Amino acid sequence: MGNIINKRSKLDDANNVPLPIDTPFRLPSPLPTWPSGQGFASGIIDLGGLEVSQISSFTKVWATEEGGPDDLGATFFEPSNLPNEFFMLGSYSQPNNLPLFGWVLVGKDLTGDALKMPTDYTLVWSSQDGFGYIWLPIPPEGYNAVGHVVTTSPQKPSLDKIRCVRADLTDVSETHDWIWGNDGLNVYSSRPRDRGIHALGVSTGAFVASSNGDANSVACLKNVKANLSAMPNLNQVQALFQAYSPVYYFHPDEQYYPSSVNWFFQNGALLYTKDQESTSVNVQPDGSNLPQGGSNDGAYWLDLPTDNSAKDQVKNGDLVSATSYLHIKPMFGATCTDIALWLFYPFNGPARAKIQFITIPLGKIGEHIGDWEHVTLRISNFNGELQGVYFSQHSGGNWVSAPHLEFENGNKPVAYSSLHGHASYAKAEQNMQGSGNIGIRNDTAKGQVMDTGGNYSVVAGEYLAIVEPAWLNYAREWGPKISYNLANELKKIERFLPGKLKKAVEKLVRSLPNEILGEEGPTGPKFKDMWDGDERG
Repeated sequence: MGNIINKRSKLDDANNVPLPIDTPFRLPSPLPTWPSGQGFASGIIDLGGLEVSQISSFTKVWATEEGGPDDLGATFFEPSNLPNEFFMLGSYSQPNNLPLFGWVLVGKDLTGDALKMPTDYTLVWSSQDGFGYIWLPIPPEGYNAVGHVVTTSPQKPSLDKIRCVRADLTDVSETHDWIWGNDGLNVYSSRPRDRGIHALGVSTGAFVASSNGDANSVACLKNVKANLSAMPNLNQVQALFQAYSPVYYFHPDEQYYPSSVNWFFQNGALLYTKDQESTSVNVQPDGSNLPQGGSNDGAYWLDLPTDNSAKDQVKNGDLVSATSYLHIKPMFGATCTDIALWLFYPFNGPARAKIQFITIPLGKIGEHIGDWEHVTLRISNFNGELQGVYFSQHSGGNWVSAPHLEFENGNKPVAYSSLHGHASYAKAEQNMQGSGNIGIRNDTAKGQVMDTGGNYSVVAGEYLAIVEPAWLNYAREWGPKISYNLANELKKIERFLPGKLKKAVEKLVRSLPNEILGEEGPTGPKFKDMWDGDERG
């Protein structure tokens, strides 16, 4: 059993500074009134005989102020102010190092057998001081538990406290972010194991408790209707993007800016065909002469103009024409909308390494023609609230929840493009990729700014029946393969370094993913893994 020491209880009241979780998080500006139509932002979604509502009002049940992120503990809540005929499906927990920001789903039975009370409870964990207890409902046959109950008493909760869900209305979940841990117990957030635009698993917002390494697994929900009635229509998508379109900052030393795809084509982009390299074709302004479909088989590629002056002009991009290309995606069984915002850069500049206290340019390493980067907004279909933003960074990236975001101009999150490499970050700082004092620099700072909502185009949204531009279905590379001798580039760098650092630099460079090495031109957005799936992170 747990051994909780409440450190803050030993402090004088004068020193008892409120924890971040004591303040509920709110977006800087009130949510607008969304355009009407369909079931978006109606507050309730029908998953197929089970209606669910998203609840973010909570009653605090139990808290500890030790352990967890930043060693500030965690707090456990149950949902309050449930709509009529709705039942709790699970409790909510959050680390204390963040403002209170979360939700759980509650359910209403439309068929008479979608929900049932548990038959009993299993005690998962209790604190040694006797103030905190976590219980797992034991479901009737044919039903699954989708959450836990937390109490401050050793007595089992009432069977009427929570509901279990008919098995066919559930899906397999997995643990996600760590919330808190103590003496063999670990508490995590949960999410559907299978995620993507065709996956039907629905996140409940409830926590998962794992005791002594054994996950007391709970299920997630499932949209068995597989309908998209809660997804925003095109007018609503446009209103959402106007409300949340990121403010995009480029580094003050940036040379290579984004442009529109059409500007790239109009300013001399060339299409090459394998085995016919001596000839090239100008790409039509709308990309209509690009090969369609197929796969990245090396049969075609794009390149810059051959004229040096025109080439340099295109490399620099054109911020005035730069366009936000939007892909609208149903996520978590269409209970969330992901707006993936893609930016196109004609050229990606050379990488730079930090070696202890000095910065070293890496020559041609990192350079490539054609660079697609993106951020993704995740929005609740229950109310249209922004939940978080995904920042793509070379071959990976990370989700940043709304309380951790920087905002400007109301509810617009701020994004920073790294110098030359164009990876996106939530903060202005030196973002190192590597370990110790050796790594690749991804510096971000406030230089030129782009209002991504000022010039955007919805280019894809399968449920919206968008007519996709021809360039989106071009499956080959947006730049040629860069031929440079990696060993020679390393020699140029290493000649300035002492012996022990030479090996460290070589190891760093050779471990870089292709997205940074820059030897291959990138494929377009539609041919990335995350196009149909969830973001990595």
